[in-house]
Amino acid sequence: MKEFIILWVDDEIDLLKPHILFLEKKGYKVITAPSGQEALSEVKENNFDIVFLDENMPGLSGLETLSEIKLIDSTLPIVMITKSEEEYIMEEAIGSKIADYLIKPVNPNQILLSLKKNLDHSRLVSEKTTANYQQEFRKIAMDLAMVNIWEEWVDLYKKLMYWELQLEAIEDNSMCEILDSQKTEANHQFSKFIDANYPDWFANNGPILSHTLFKTLIAPEIEKDKTLLVVIDNLRYDQWYAFEETLSNHYKKRQENAYCSILPTATQYARNAIFSGLTPLEMSKKHPNWWKNDTDDGGKNLHEADFLGAQLKRLRLDINWEYHKISSLKQGKHLASNFNSQKNNDLTVVVYNFVDMLSHSKTEMDVIQELAGDDKAYRSLTLSWFKNSPLLEIIQQAQQLGLKLIITTDHGTINVKQPSKVIGDKQTSLNLRYKTGKSLTFNEKDVLSATNPANIQLPAINVSSSYIFAKNDLFFAYPNNYNHYVSYYRNTYQHGGISLEEMIVPFIILDPR
Repeated sequence: MKEFIILWVDDEIDLLKPHILFLEKKGYKVITAPSGQEALSEVKENNFDIVFLDENMPGLSGLETLSEIKLIDSTLPIVMITKSEEEYIMEEAIGSKIADYLIKPVNPNQILLSLKKNLDHSRLVSEKTTANYQQEFRKIAMDLAMVNIWEEWVDLYKKLMYWELQLEAIEDNSMCEILDSQKTEANHQFSKFIDANYPDWFANNGPILSHTLFKTLIAPEIEKDKTLLVVIDNLRYDQWYAFEETLSNHYKKRQENAYCSILPTATQYARNAIFSGLTPLEMSKKHPNWWKNDTDDGGKNLHEADFLGAQLKRLRLDINWEYHKISSLKQGKHLASNFNSQKNNDLTVVVYNFVDMLSHSKTEMDVIQELAGDDKAYRSLTLSWFKNSPLLEIIQQAQQLGLKLIITTDHGTINVKQPSKVIGDKQTSLNLRYKTGKSLTFNEKDVLSATNPANIQLPAINVSSSYIFAKNDLFFAYPNNYNHYVSYYRNTYQHGGISLEEMIVPFIILDPR
């Protein structure tokens, strides 16, 4: 174990000799300074791991010494020790980003605990987290063999997300690799579960699906309070966890649900289904002028506001509402600067497209591929965007107006790793995670195939059209120019197929603080 070097600053340092001997027996090296001025000289000349600093000293006070040390080395942990319990001293010290705060008289074990928290924290957390996951590994493996209903899959997926976030914090590559293998196995079993159960969910009591989300979860909330509904395109559950803490400064989470994105897990199907309250097949029949198939020209999500208006009318919700789609920084800033105009609306809908654009940029731009090389980096990049985005400003203003906040998405996304060959005619759709067309040739073990699209509430472009959906982390590749195609799309984020990451998506209700 590394020998840690402590600087202990106290004008009565001789009285602390027993504490110093105790720490030296524990393997720590202790340097002493009887005044703030001498402490500053020591910090300039030596590399200390931590400083114990007495608050009440003649000459430079503890708080003054603290400020000066931070100017020399802002990262050096400082533990303030004081006889005083006055609140203003605590607040001053904490505001200066101290590592800990101890009240005299201190005993050796208090000092040791503070050292463990500040110097051994990473090692101790790493060892404990690794041990806990090793214990949990067997339980997750057993759960995987037994899980057979939607709610159990949601719980299992959240458990995998929890351990992914815990293990990424300790950067134990061996444990992360084991977890990745469990995620792969989970997606393999989840694909079998969807294959066996998905068609029945449209007729029986299955989970909340995209087209039932608004009526089931959103409409009851609108009737109670003025609401801001934010739909962040392509938002995965782990990305929600990444910026949940930032949001907690303004809103308190009241309810969390995980609903199921319909297939294909693609914007034109899933998001249109949310706003219309209809399945894609029903949309194509009831609103043929608004619905577009994959092979049709033009934007596929140009009528979300129209779909929403028709659904509100069908649900007999006579409310004031507005719909805003944000696809650029300029649009986001414009809405943020004018958001006060939404205060009289019962419902304000904001569709934010940044995360979707980020996933596509990873495919097309080398710099984004480097910044979002894996799920950990992808989460980090999403968090950085959110903290600096007009969306956070919009949410802050909504909180000031007392609006309830609902955050959700239309589908998630998955980092694709392995290609699966597919052959189709010129009318075959272009998406990498699903295909629809007349003459599809594919590897049956890699896909869920829907030869009769109406069984899963999808429209057929022509009489002989079928759909296939990629499972696990596969992506479809054509035999022509195969190697170039595979190299270009491997390790990019795609959606449209079947995976925990794409289909289990968050729905969060929050109240203003």
